[in-house]
Amino acid sequence: MPPASPGAWRTRRANTAVHSRHQLLRIRPEAWAGVLDRAPGIPELAGDERELLAGWAERGWPVIVRRPAPGETRGISVGLPMPPSLGKRRIGLTVPVRAVARMFPLVALEEAAASAAPRMRPQIDAVLALGRRLALRPAVFGALLWQHLTGLSYLRPASDLDLLWPTPDRDIQADLLAGLERIDERGPVRLDGEVLFSGGAGVNWRELHAEIGRPAGAVLVKSMEGAELRCVRTLFA
Repeated sequence: MPPASPGAWRTRRANTAVHSRHQLLRIRPEAWAGVLDRAPGIPELAGDERELLAGWAERGWPVIVRRPAPGETRGISVGLPMPPSLGKRRIGLTVPVRAVARMFPLVALEEAAASAAPRMRPQIDAVLALGRRLALRPAVFGALLWQHLTGLSYLRPASDLDLLWPTPDRDIQADLLAGLERIDERGPVRLDGEVLFSGGAGVNWRELHAEIGRPAGAVLVKSMEGAELRCVRTLFA
């Protein structure tokens, strides 16, 4: 299943773009074995984990860009999660740029909604309505994303709905954050996720909601370079 919807942003060749957190990359199947051979810890995986991992790229499933770990200075730092039935282990890999076939945009919630559990649908519909009202298009990551991309069972009864929101204009910031709080309070699914800024840096929406009205409010900003505490006012300057 392709991770980009028809009519969404066009795919681009990976060697022409700067990579950012949450970005999806499709790896060339012929390069995948070499990627796994260079990855530490792969031999310690259980047999069923290794089997699923070995065929990952051949199935056309993507990996997701992550912040580099200490010592990862070459290639693109990426990851993928094993499904809960195999222990939910997060697999960290590094891939050379030449191994990347395509990079894709974020997957819109409206596209991934078809893969959601029925209990999630009322809140998903409410989130989509909020996005339409504010002219913002939320994307997904986490369990719903991987279930949608692979068709495997990633969602569990306790799974959050992980959302990514584009930077809201000043005049709708309060509406967005208050709207998310209302939808979250209705349950049963916990809303999690980030508001994204330029370059892929992100702030947890709950932290932003708690701090945005304070004169000296500060939030933890996560980016490819690391995480830093920043004054909220500087984020929307």
